[in-house]
Amino acid sequence: MKKPAQIIEIFLQPGDFYFGDRNTHIRTLLGSCISITLWHPQLLIGGMCHFMVPSRGKQPDTVPLDGHYADEALELFRREIRAAGTLSAEYEVKLFGGSNMFTDSGRHFCPNKNCLDPFTNSCRDVSCRNQRSARLLVERHGFTVKAERLGGTKPHNVLFDLWSGNVWIKRPPKILKCQE
Repeated sequence: MKKPAQIIEIFLQPGDFYFGDRNTHIRTLLGSCISITLWHPQLLIGGMCHFMVPSRGKQPDTVPLDGHYADEALELFRREIRAAGTLSAEYEVKLFGGSNMFTDSGRHFCPNKNCLDPFTNSCRDVSCRNQRSARLLVERHGFTVKAERLGGTKPHNVLFDLWSGNVWIKRPPKILKCQE
């Protein structure tokens, strides 16, 4: 699809959520956090969230939804989908992030034997919990994941063009340690 003449540039901080139209380029930088991208290929609308943890638990209805939490970010998406008169199944969904930023062991893809407790099969770290919750929530709400890049030990720079649905991952430049 052709790039629009006028583009809105959006940078998501942790906990941010954005839903818009074809004139939008969204980006974020992830570590153990997760971004979910949604794109409607016919209407060229969609969005991205940058959640930090799976949930804060049940809140009273008077408490506003907060994109820091996976379950609430998905509810924000669902509200936008309803407002657009569309259905979850019409969107292409992609998942990114969930790096284990606090390990020295090479590539780390969760859930795997290194991040699961052998007795309870529960996640030991936030990156694993975030990956599990993202997959569970999108499935529970009727989305189909078209692509994902989860895990690892390096940050993810995610770039999303709503006019085309294209999502790119760029690795931040490697930081060299000073020699003394």
